[in-house]
Amino acid sequence: MGEFALEATPREATGKGPARRLRAQGRIPGICYKPGAKSVSVSVEARTLDNLLKASTAGLNTLIDLKIAGGGEFDGSQVLVKELQIDPVSRELVHADFFAVDLTETLNVSVPIHLIGTAHGVTMGGIVDHALRTLEVECLPNAIPEEFSVDVTALDVGDSIHVRDIVLPEGIELLTDPELSVVSVVAPVAVEEEEAAAEEGEEGEEVVGEAAEGEAAESDDEPSAD
Repeated sequence: MGEFALEATPREATGKGPARRLRAQGRIPGICYKPGAKSVSVSVEARTLDNLLKASTAGLNTLIDLKIAGGGEFDGSQVLVKELQIDPVSRELVHADFFAVDLTETLNVSVPIHLIGTAHGVTMGGIVDHALRTLEVECLPNAIPEEFSVDVTALDVGDSIHVRDIVLPEGIELLTDPELSVVSVVAPVAVEEEEAAAEEGEEGEEVVGEAAEGEAAESDDEPSAD
């Protein structure tokens, strides 16, 4: 098995009750799937998976060698964690979807954008507005970039870097709109006006993000849509 390896155990019992019992044992339910194959329900050690993802600089784009006790369709597959559900209160892992990849077939992934340097405009009182934090790209599984680094050093107040300005490695196809702004340096007054407008627009809106995440965590038997 490779550097990032994970052992899984098949599970037959599904639903909320068995899932809670697994979590009480330090394990979480998961599901393995790929096109043209029947999905398989499994369980993995929550701490092992969490430590693996933290140890890899690629995060959820880490290729994992999956070993399933007793063998089977997905034993020995290389998988990506396509969805990782986290409890909104405890922040503990509660469910994982594992997608078995074909190393000869391209796939669509989200790659984080990392800003480097200190923008010149900041020394003039400007504020960095990091508007876009990931790029959607298509590439082979073994060619997934860990991140895209964007140097903001030369940016003055009013300057921006767009998606089209990012140089992609060979073999990486861009899927994100190239005209989108990635990062800008804006004047403080402009930021204050935008924040004030956002606060006015949010009045009366219901907060549903964490509640939705908590509800999703109860679903243990269906893979996420790719």
